[in-house]
Amino acid sequence: MHMDQMHYLPLTPAYFAILIGFFLLVVALLATLRYAYLSLGMSSGMALFVLLASLIGSYFNIPVAQLPPERVVSNEVREFFGMYYVIPQVTDWGGTEIAVNVGGALIPTLVSIYLLFKHTLWVRGTIATAIVAVLLHWLATPVPGVGIAIPIFWPVVITAIVALVLARDHAAPLAYIAGSMGTLIGADLTNLDKVRGLGAPVASLGGAGNFDAIFLIGILAVLLASLYHPRRHAMQAP
Repeated sequence: MHMDQMHYLPLTPAYFAILIGFFLLVVALLATLRYAYLSLGMSSGMALFVLLASLIGSYFNIPVAQLPPERVVSNEVREFFGMYYVIPQVTDWGGTEIAVNVGGALIPTLVSIYLLFKHTLWVRGTIATAIVAVLLHWLATPVPGVGIAIPIFWPVVITAIVALVLARDHAAPLAYIAGSMGTLIGADLTNLDKVRGLGAPVASLGGAGNFDAIFLIGILAVLLASLYHPRRHAMQAP
């Protein structure tokens, strides 16, 4: 499989545009949420950069392994729970490429590690990630030609509840950590054994099937930061 076929938008342009719309909404709210990012452990500029880098990075996949050849699905669009996922065109088939998506896996992992150190959320982060991972493992579904997919809004809802229950004072960073890592572990890593036989040209960790949910979890973290942040609590204190 040619290297240029490894890189593609994980969603159809119309649905990818919806994610861009969410990103632009956050940009529009920057003036009113500029202090909210304190509880996320980032400046508003850094949080904006992470979201933008995730969008751009979703186009790029880093190959890490290859499964034996099988019948492949090529140059199609598959629907799952209302979302339309792109299957790239394949001209030189050698087997399913197992890859790491830059925007949906690499960047969220690095940011999660940073937040774990920043807020010392090792215990609560581990517990929250485990809860999210177990629940999403049950919800993950093998989709022919795509790989493993999950309903887009379930990870967001589950992550919000878990973060608010375990650490309302650190709900924003915990939501990012548990949502991102829980999705990658529960939906992708623990279901890699189900990829064989799907005919997917690329099975991308954090890519098609899960990128949309992971990106929205980043938006969720920003929204939670706007509700629970040090400046707001200080202003409300008697």
